[in-house]
Amino acid sequence: MSLPIFFEGTQVTRRFALGCALMMLCGAAFASGAPWYRWKNAVNKTVMCAQVSPGNVWEIIDGPFMDSRCKKPGNPQ
Repeated sequence: MSLPIFFEGTQVTRRFALGCALMMLCGAAFASGAPWYRWKNAVNKTVMCAQVSPGNVWEIIDGPFMDSRCKKPGNPQ
């Protein structure tokens, strides 16, 4: 019994790759930017602006902000 063309290896691989690409594209279309926070180092009191924690000794002191300079308050849309 021969299998239809749909089940041949290259066709399934191409369809799978196309489906994965479309799902990633759809997910990216609804994604928004991550908020920025002002972080303070507990050891030497340095202050910086970042989206994620720079390390264990850093704590959030202000935020969220819309820009990387921590000037515009709010969450990015």
